[in-house]
Amino acid sequence: MTFKSGFVSIIGKPNVGKSTLLNILTKEKVAITSKKPQTTRNTIKSVVTTDDCQIIFMDTPGIHKPRNELGKYMVGKAEDSIKEVDAVLFVVEVLNKKLTTIELNIVEILKKLKVPKILIINKIDLVKNKEEILIMIDEYNKLMDYDYVIPVSAINEEGLNQVMESVKNILPEGPKYFPDDTLTDQPEKQIMAEVIREKSFNLLSDEIPYGIGVEIISFKDEKEGEILSIQANLYCEKNSHKGIIIGKKGSMLKSIGTEARKEMENLMGTKVYLELWVKVKIDWRNNKNMLKNLGYN
Repeated sequence: MTFKSGFVSIIGKPNVGKSTLLNILTKEKVAITSKKPQTTRNTIKSVVTTDDCQIIFMDTPGIHKPRNELGKYMVGKAEDSIKEVDAVLFVVEVLNKKLTTIELNIVEILKKLKVPKILIINKIDLVKNKEEILIMIDEYNKLMDYDYVIPVSAINEEGLNQVMESVKNILPEGPKYFPDDTLTDQPEKQIMAEVIREKSFNLLSDEIPYGIGVEIISFKDEKEGEILSIQANLYCEKNSHKGIIIGKKGSMLKSIGTEARKEMENLMGTKVYLELWVKVKIDWRNNKNMLKNLGYN
């Protein structure tokens, strides 16, 4: 039996549903998600292994116009992710009536790649007039040829079987890069930091979550593995933001910690003791040393 394998980058602008697509394709929550754009900051690999193939999906930060060093890093990671892959999933949302400059720039980048490309038209569940989907497909086909064009609703899992079959079809024969039980290449500490950041994104409003960085400062098994003890710093850029993150009598920080702890316990299969502190680091998103310390290097 022929065995196929390869690396597949998921690329697109922010908030088109790349991370949701990754999680559902892999049938596990690997990437954090939020209704807010620019949630993903690093390339995240998720491994799907079957009897006849191994697909390494790579979720990437949304390509956008960066405003700080962190933004430059995120866009750089997205663009780097497609340099040595076996295929690309270009995710767009059907809600766009007109292609944006960012999407046109992504098309120009993809034109230079000599690998198979699949155009994913996401969020079709939000469109009443299905002719809009056909119009959008026609607009993209005028710019570049794709191996497959697939309308999907990632959140409703519509069209995703077709995505998986199409990826399998275009992958080359290859080796098994990871053991069968590998789900992701992310270290446990990084996963825990991402869980905390996700809860911050979902519970805090406006621009505050974008200025939060999470550092795991202690990660210990205690009582012979019965309890996982985690301590983490939440960095923000303004003193006024610190008060909001902590909340009245610590209520917001408690909510973030409670939600994060519940998910950590589900992921790790053990009790978790979580302590969080909030610290101010002015303009940390432009501080290269801070970015490195938080894993953005």
